[in-house]
Amino acid sequence: MSSATSGKNSKNSSTNFLAAESQLCDNYVMRSTRHVVLAENDPEIGHYSDPPLLVLASLASGPKHGHAMTEDIASICGTRLGPGTLYGAIARLEQQGWIEPLPPEERRRPYRITAEGARVLRAKLTTLRQFTKAGLERLEAL
Repeated sequence: MSSATSGKNSKNSSTNFLAAESQLCDNYVMRSTRHVVLAENDPEIGHYSDPPLLVLASLASGPKHGHAMTEDIASICGTRLGPGTLYGAIARLEQQGWIEPLPPEERRRPYRITAEGARVLRAKLTTLRQFTKAGLERLEAL
């Protein structure tokens, strides 16, 4: 294989990788923001939807069971997570060591945020604050 062909294959490989990466990013953005902006006159406009982040933020105020998290999240940002979304996020967060279950209380299983979960939440919220500030500044310039 000539170096020109090798360089061409390398370029195609990079292009394919970047296209796949972009598609993954677009998929994440579409999935995580699908319900955020549906229409300009939608009363739910602006609701934030990143289930793991919402769960961490809810648990930052103290341990809660699933239903209490759902209600807390709805009260702080207007997003109501369904059971599958909530418990899927809980399972992932528990697997990452960012939350941990507490002993059951009757039929309910409360969870609490771990020190590592609090560190991750702080870092994610700091990034969101910077992103929000930049986005709002850009909108003001329009």
